[in-house]
Amino acid sequence: MAPPAGKRVKGLQIFRPFVYGTTALPFDDKTNPRPDGIPDDHTHSWTVFVKGIDDVDITYWLRRVQFKLHESIPNHVRMVEGEKGKPFAVHETGWGEFEIAIKLYYVPESGEKPQTVYHHLRLHPYGRTDEEKETMRLNGGEVISWVYEEQIFNEPYDAFYDILTSGAVPPPLPGKSGTATTTTTTGGSSSGGKGGGKSAKEKEKDRKEQQLQLQHRSEGGVLERSAMIPLTNRPGQPFSRETEQVEVKKLKDALVKVEELSRKVTEDLKRKEQRLAELKADAAKPVV
Repeated sequence: MAPPAGKRVKGLQIFRPFVYGTTALPFDDKTNPRPDGIPDDHTHSWTVFVKGIDDVDITYWLRRVQFKLHESIPNHVRMVEGEKGKPFAVHETGWGEFEIAIKLYYVPESGEKPQTVYHHLRLHPYGRTDEEKETMRLNGGEVISWVYEEQIFNEPYDAFYDILTSGAVPPPLPGKSGTATTTTTTGGSSSGGKGGGKSAKEKEKDRKEQQLQLQHRSEGGVLERSAMIPLTNRPGQPFSRETEQVEVKKLKDALVKVEELSRKVTEDLKRKEQRLAELKADAAKPVV
């Protein structure tokens, strides 16, 4: 693929979060009846997908996705074109688990080659404990196996940089007119419009209005075309700052346990070394 026209933005790295994985649900006469024509040995319906965090649109940087399923499945290589506001997804039924190759094709402006990730279809909960297994279940008994990922674009081309950083518009606050200005998330900065000849007082008012809108927006979902993730978990949206803090706490607690175990092992080793030295000293004494 020929690189797009224009220069690269040197020294810049932009990332965009997304989720990929599978969701499976066993056939049940009440909640998930088996459709007509489905083989009797198929036990589950399942979906493999790639989508944006909080279901935001990602087709501005991801053009299409190829899902390579098990060879026993008819038409096992599926190409899904991007459709604004919808996930890239394949729906199927089956009885066995297997690895799925997911190939990501970026928009032409990116100049990026396709990349492949791999994901194991899970029809049944897994984990070391019952608690870990239960975390794989959504309301209704669906088994989820999802992965949070961040797509990194190093030194993007000018045209692609404009695509990545445009359109991040917060919604108006309740009771306010919808005149929000455009914001970007690269480098932790934001930029607004030129002001159109407004007075300094009007510009300052607009700036404060924008800050309030961004604050209001950050309490809920995700700004379009941004690197944000939600602050809290919601049904069907397990990835958020809240999730991140829970995982950080787990890692800190585990680190404390490891350090305590390491301390005990070190003390035990010192006692054994001391005892070994004593035995060697005793053995070296002449026999009277």
